[in-house]
Amino acid sequence: MSVVRRALPGDAEEVLRLRQVMIDSMFASDPSVAWHGESLPTLRAKLGECDGDFAAFVVDHPERPEALACLVAGTIDYRIGKTADPQGMVGFVFSVATDPDARRRGYARACMTTLLEWFRERGARRVQLTASPEAEPLYVSLGFRPKPDPLLELAL
Repeated sequence: MSVVRRALPGDAEEVLRLRQVMIDSMFASDPSVAWHGESLPTLRAKLGECDGDFAAFVVDHPERPEALACLVAGTIDYRIGKTADPQGMVGFVFSVATDPDARRRGYARACMTTLLEWFRERGARRVQLTASPEAEPLYVSLGFRPKPDPLLELAL
């Protein structure tokens, strides 16, 4: 089974590489990676925070030392409470990517399970994400339910 771990500041370049894999697969966007250099310092700092509102979990690539096979990242947002969620803590998954040569091995599921636990530990009762059609079956199998398209939500 894959070993999921918290991403560290030294993983920042690989985290950005996998984020780019996700962006390229979901959006018709500029394939430029010029923004990576500007993003790296902030990402490194965020990856160094253990008690913040951001977390990234990764699996090391089994065949390529120094590379990551999978990334899952999310944040917790505060929203004023309501009846079903008095504390107003909402998790948002914004980046899930598996290296193309490491897919279909359960890495995304393992990382998502770890991120969902991280959300629970911090009091989130809901988790939201936007899914590609290819990834939606994974999220549905984890308990996410469609909301107004394309948002999915999981009650914790």
